[in-house]
Amino acid sequence: MQALNALISTYLTNLHMPTIRWTDIVEVLLIAFLAYHIMLWIKTTRAWSLVKGVAVILVFILLAMLFNMTTILWIVRNVTGIAVTALIIILQPELRNAMEELGQKNFLTGLISFDSKESEGRFSDKTVSEIVRACVEMGRKKTGALIVIEQNTPLREYERTGIDVDAVVTSQLLINIFEKNTPLHDGAVIIRGDRITSATCYLPLSDNKLDKDLGTRHRAGVGISEATDSLTVIVSEETGKISLAYKGALDRAVDADQLRERLVQLQNKNGQEERKRSLLRRGKGR
Repeated sequence: MQALNALISTYLTNLHMPTIRWTDIVEVLLIAFLAYHIMLWIKTTRAWSLVKGVAVILVFILLAMLFNMTTILWIVRNVTGIAVTALIIILQPELRNAMEELGQKNFLTGLISFDSKESEGRFSDKTVSEIVRACVEMGRKKTGALIVIEQNTPLREYERTGIDVDAVVTSQLLINIFEKNTPLHDGAVIIRGDRITSATCYLPLSDNKLDKDLGTRHRAGVGISEATDSLTVIVSEETGKISLAYKGALDRAVDADQLRERLVQLQNKNGQEERKRSLLRRGKGR
């Protein structure tokens, strides 16, 4: 017992708490801020899928180290440098976009702003009506159309392939864009919130087997829905029928009511109303 007390006394005597300066606190906050935004950037780009793939490879390497698989470890040591360079090349578009967004951000405004942005990325009932009206009219005239509506996954890399529009969504504008023999009719229109951001955008084609009567427009609509969480509205130029592509699935021959219902679901207004009711309940409780 005396030996234990002596050991504890010696430990407490030698225990030294470092002096914490205000610069240390600022440094920790800056590191936490950067780490948070890096993780947020990774989650909203293709880097998230790569990170999950890298995690699987790291588990595989850990098992190789655990069981002393010398050949695999030798390959890992010699390939690591090349793999890092390959990752940088693969993520080059995302890294460029991140640097551009960093240069465009106003950090002071972001730090002192306390406004809630619950409606960011949503769209109004008027936008729903305008999209439905345009699609029905284009279907009646058999005008081909491809409309991509952004949700959580950013579509900036696809916007860059088209022409900037940045206009409020109206049925007249959508019909004019997809009118035959006009400069903007070829390609897809991307909608974010209540605005058309770009037109004539190129989309990735799906590798899945689709019906032979479906053309490039439908294959592109399914392709973008496989790569992102967007909803794509497709109007067939041959039949005038409206189709919806979401998460790799294609719903064909959708009528106006079904299209409106899907767009209303995409608004997620129930979640916003629930948050508002929760805030009201908190206020009454106080």
